[in-house]
Amino acid sequence: MNFDSPITIALSKGRIMKDTLPLLAAAGIEPQDDPSTTRKLILDTNHDNVKLVLIRATDVPTYVQWGAADLGVTGKDTLMEHGGEGLYEPLDLQIAKCGMWVAGKPGADLTARRLRIATKYVRAAKDYFAERGQQVEIIKLYGSMELAPLVGLSDLIVDLVETGNTLKANGLVKLEHMCDISSRLVVNKASWKMKHKDLHALVETLRTAVG
Repeated sequence: MNFDSPITIALSKGRIMKDTLPLLAAAGIEPQDDPSTTRKLILDTNHDNVKLVLIRATDVPTYVQWGAADLGVTGKDTLMEHGGEGLYEPLDLQIAKCGMWVAGKPGADLTARRLRIATKYVRAAKDYFAERGQQVEIIKLYGSMELAPLVGLSDLIVDLVETGNTLKANGLVKLEHMCDISSRLVVNKASWKMKHKDLHALVETLRTAVG
């Protein structure tokens, strides 16, 4: 592909980037430096007017929303917390798949009147239990969710689960499936209008690569 407009793509290091690079390669976009080892935050590609910016996964929607990047790749969980303002979400890339679950000790009561939920997915947890007609107290944590029920900090946790091995190792179980999670391509709304030809062509090429 050839691009007439300058395009900036926001990515985060780790599993999402590892799975995204082959899709970008299918669209003819390849970084000049190895993203997994370089300390650069802005990477040149084999196209003079296409750049990759490396940022935290949770910041990808913000960079795209405010136009610091035209496109980005981030998990649906991150988009749910962000809210999706100023973004189009044209494509599910079908990568980095997992599930968002309510988990806790075996036999934990999900119908209790006042539940305490430990999670970093505050908006998703509030919305989920609100739809069930339950008021919950959210305790925001940034890691080691599994510890919270074990020490009495919370009744339940809301977290992403891939294999369930960490839950099992700590005596916890999956209790209720909330939603499936995968990585999505997001596009700045203004960029979509101003650079429509290039961005539309890129999205459709990625759609074909996803299959």
